[in-house]
Amino acid sequence: MRQLSQIYLLLLLIAPITGCSTVSYYSQAISGHLSIMLRKQPNTELIANANTPPELRRQLLFAEQARTFARHELALPVGGAFSEYVSLGRPWVVVNLVAVPEFSLSPHQWCYPVIGCQAYRGYFSLNEARKEQAGFQEQGFDTMIGTVTAYSTLGWFDDPLHTGFTALPDDRMVALMFHELAHRVIYIKGDTAFNESFATAVELEGLRLWLQRTGSEEGFTQALKRLQYREQTLTLVIHTSQKLHHLYDQQESLGTPTLRARKKQLFDELADAYAGLAEQYSAPGPLGSPPVRLNNAHLALFRQYNQHVPAFRQLLKESGYDFGEFYRVTKALAGQSTTSRDAQLQTLSERFVEYL
Repeated sequence: MRQLSQIYLLLLLIAPITGCSTVSYYSQAISGHLSIMLRKQPNTELIANANTPPELRRQLLFAEQARTFARHELALPVGGAFSEYVSLGRPWVVVNLVAVPEFSLSPHQWCYPVIGCQAYRGYFSLNEARKEQAGFQEQGFDTMIGTVTAYSTLGWFDDPLHTGFTALPDDRMVALMFHELAHRVIYIKGDTAFNESFATAVELEGLRLWLQRTGSEEGFTQALKRLQYREQTLTLVIHTSQKLHHLYDQQESLGTPTLRARKKQLFDELADAYAGLAEQYSAPGPLGSPPVRLNNAHLALFRQYNQHVPAFRQLLKESGYDFGEFYRVTKALAGQSTTSRDAQLQTLSERFVEYL
């Protein structure tokens, strides 16, 4: 009954929308999401079923432990999330399209009912994403399409586990669960950087605590290396972004050929610096395995997920690592104006000291 009521809710949310391209997009979004919701099976049934592959049974039991930990240790509103499982037949659930003007780092915004505007658009169909990407490329935009392992419905639905989760190593599956559950705590319409950076901070600090509590020294060491890789990459991205901002501010005085040449030089320098950083690590980094080809869209997306992470980690530290208090002060911060919010996040970032 609840599943049917959720379906009706989804249909009501998109009912007022008109326009051929919009209808086409929401049609694939609804059909894709409903195909997942209608195929999910309770974890308890799969665990008890003798025909369930042993490795999947182990992962589902592991996920149940992570759900309990998230509820009691991280104060996350777990509800019925991740209590069911769906086999997707692929290690990703949707692909995201990001589009940014040629001489800008401000991504195009897509706006939706209820959740507001976001700096990316998700597709269950790769072909549909490529069609829209082609339209932006014809307008001269920098674009990228990236696979997405999971997404959150912000508590409107009980999001299931699926093969996007179980294809990951245990510690990364747990981290992803914490990230998606964090979106249930708070979500600001139109502020992707705030939402994703907050969820990433909960993911990182939650994983750190999980690995410490479970005594996984090797997992903790690997997680710290990934975190260090991410932080060092963020430093490179911020440095290049500052140079690009300065370059793009000169559009009126510099001709397009000069802008393009200098832009290419900056991205080549970033790719080289990232390749040098990658030599210190055995696993692929947050921007992929070198050599990488980067553009405005890659930087915009990476910054959306990471630019405020140090601030939120500092805020959690100043909250005494009391997650309930952390959520309370974060909600208070979210209630302020964008200008005030960003200023406080910048101050928190400046106070943050990495403790690897």
